[in-house]
Amino acid sequence: MTITLSKKEMMNRALNSMTINIGKAGINENVIEEIKRQLKANEIVKLRFAKNIANQKEDYLAVIVEKTRSKLVDLRGNVAVIYKKKP
Repeated sequence: MTITLSKKEMMNRALNSMTINIGKAGINENVIEEIKRQLKANEIVKLRFAKNIANQKEDYLAVIVEKTRSKLVDLRGNVAVIYKKKP
């Protein structure tokens, strides 16, 4: 039996989760690897995008979700929450 979390439960867990800041340099393999490590450890990670790259955040999120095989839970302003169930 698998237990799935509701969006509300995920958002509550996100309050205490690791936040990774994505700055003007954008994303690279090191950032992707750190996101993978945090997802493996915590299942939920918050990504905070710098204001000067806010217009590119959807593109960055698409790449992050694809490469980490995670799921976008929520996007509010410049903060995104992603989730990946532990194996």
